[in-house]
Amino acid sequence: MIDAYSWPTPNGHKVHIMLEETGLPYRVHGVNIAAGEQFKPEFLAISPNNRIPAIVDSDGPGGKPYSLFESGAILMYLAEKTGQFMPKDMAGKYKVVQWLMFQMGGVGPMLGQTHHFRQYAPEKIEYAINRYSNESKRLYGVVDKQLGVTGAYIAGDYSIADMAIYPWFVPFERQGIVIDEFPHVKRWMAEIKARPAVERGMAVLKDRRRDPATMDAKAKEILFGATQYQRR
Repeated sequence: MIDAYSWPTPNGHKVHIMLEETGLPYRVHGVNIAAGEQFKPEFLAISPNNRIPAIVDSDGPGGKPYSLFESGAILMYLAEKTGQFMPKDMAGKYKVVQWLMFQMGGVGPMLGQTHHFRQYAPEKIEYAINRYSNESKRLYGVVDKQLGVTGAYIAGDYSIADMAIYPWFVPFERQGIVIDEFPHVKRWMAEIKARPAVERGMAVLKDRRRDPATMDAKAKEILFGATQYQRR
């Protein structure tokens, strides 16, 4: 059994999708990051960086419980555990891994900053909005070009690379993206969305999600203020 400690964010949904795609039995435990639940000692014990998602596999290596944090590492672990969505040959494997790292090091951080400065920042800073919006467009362009070469999916066959990138692209309008400018991405997103496991994964904890416009001052302070930077 996999216990997933998560929240309905792009990084959380990556793991929800993978769990649904593999068919592994799992339980999801909501960690309300706007209420500060990510700072509880019991969560920090499995996710010392106080970020979701994290998992505990009751049947980990050697048959012992095993905890893991960082969404990219979790995707790789689940792929190896199940033998699914990651090629077994070295060339194919690292083709997937490089695009997973592209998401972890580029898509997630840059689109995250785009969301922050376009929606959450207490003041509209034109330089920051333009910088991160333009970088977001560049990243969409990189993926669009790749899909124009590979066809159906990011690294050839459907893989954890697709699962990692897709949730970050879902809110493209909030990132200032005109999706018709990226026809290969638009086609790819429609194909991914149509997968039943993706639909189920994206629905996990959906009822707990709140519109960013309704976030109160306390939640913003927890997520972006001094609370975030305290030593624990």
